[in-house]
Amino acid sequence: MPRLALYALTVCVLAAVAAVVSFAQGSWLGIVWVLLLGVSSNIAWYYVRKAKNDRAAAE
Repeated sequence: MPRLALYALTVCVLAAVAAVVSFAQGSWLGIVWVLLLGVSSNIAWYYVRKAKNDRAAAE
């Protein structure tokens, strides 16, 4: 897995934890964390697919 995809996946997991903690404390700031979760997961999938397509093109 590419390094950037791992970084994005790490941000995704941390954003999920932050959203749960934020909502558990009754704060609406969790919505921002959910949005960050969506963006980071899309970035992770993009880099995973890009690496897969690059390997297929190299063969």
